[in-house]
Amino acid sequence: MSSLQLSAAAAPALAVPWRADARVMGLVGLAHGSSHFGHLLLPPLFPLLMLEFGLSFTDVGLLMTLFFAVSGLGQAASGFVVDRVGARPVLFASLLLFMGAALLASQADGYTTLLLVAALAGLGNASFHPVDFSILNQRVSASRLGHAYSVHGISGNLGWALAPVFLVGWSMLLDWRSAYLAAAGLYLLVFLLLLWQREHLQSEVLRRPAGAAAGSDLAFMRQSVVWWCFAFFLLTTLTLGVVQNYSASILKALHGVSLQAATLTLSAYMVCGALGMLAGGFVAAQARRSDWVVGASMAAGALLLLLAATGWLGGTGTMLLLAATGFAVGIAAPSRDLLIKQVTPKGATGRVYGTVYSGLDVGFAIAPLIFGVFMDRGWYAATLAGAGVVLLLSIGVALGVGRRSPLRR
Repeated sequence: MSSLQLSAAAAPALAVPWRADARVMGLVGLAHGSSHFGHLLLPPLFPLLMLEFGLSFTDVGLLMTLFFAVSGLGQAASGFVVDRVGARPVLFASLLLFMGAALLASQADGYTTLLLVAALAGLGNASFHPVDFSILNQRVSASRLGHAYSVHGISGNLGWALAPVFLVGWSMLLDWRSAYLAAAGLYLLVFLLLLWQREHLQSEVLRRPAGAAAGSDLAFMRQSVVWWCFAFFLLTTLTLGVVQNYSASILKALHGVSLQAATLTLSAYMVCGALGMLAGGFVAAQARRSDWVVGASMAAGALLLLLAATGWLGGTGTMLLLAATGFAVGIAAPSRDLLIKQVTPKGATGRVYGTVYSGLDVGFAIAPLIFGVFMDRGWYAATLAGAGVVLLLSIGVALGVGRRSPLRR
């Protein structure tokens, strides 16, 4: 256990009114949605950028690899910064980085500029999970944290859903440069709103006790449970990477589904995932064991994916199975975040969440490297089955985290 301590009590009193907690949830949710919007700052406009600058699929793929590499490395490091200076200034800096990335994209004159955009956006994205969970864990009543994590997850899905509509819509109305200027304006509005409500976003700053041993900031990394959590995020994100990157192509290849219908299936997966997170908030608030909730949800999602891989239910049935998978996995999200909170040493929220959530970036970065080989060989059903097997593996990891938790919910 780290010897570092917070300067004040981290958990708010249970007497805090719902309105106060809901305000914090909403503000943090807005910030989280903004970060997920930034994940898709470039991909929706890849077709236009490829035409404009003569780029290949390999070129644009490297942009996202760079984004997640910078985000992953930065996320692990930003947790230390959040614990030292507080979440609020880091949040504001991240929003300004995203705004700068959008402005730079609007002035892009070649591939080098786009690489800089990807790196800048990745750096902006890096701090959001340490920031978000530091604020939520300190400012929201413990009895309402399940709902807080639910709102947090839903807002991320909504950010993913908004980005393509916003950017493509502006590009069709004017052009892609105007779309990025509009995105920069959107980030400015979010920044100003959160600046206005900044008193509700303050987190406690970590103070090192006199005589604390050198390297005590890194003590949490010696706890195996942290790396079990990291592995869980890596595995589950591999599955999400398959759905996001290849579900449309798989449906078209195996069942002759139109591109429009296949794309709608991905949107349905995200919407059902958000609904699952909403339900999962209530489940997390009542469940005695968070690890069992996570394990059961992942098992259901894995079975649905494996059934989809058989193709027995045809195109429409497979699309419905994928949407249902989103709901099953979504239920697990609030309990998953509670499980991480249970194994987080006092005063190390930013560092632990930063390290653990960097597994998400690693998963997104390597999913195309693994399953892209399957897709290139035409192993479409095997790709879906592989995603299901990965989810099955994540069950064991989630239960392993639960066994190492100091609290049994």
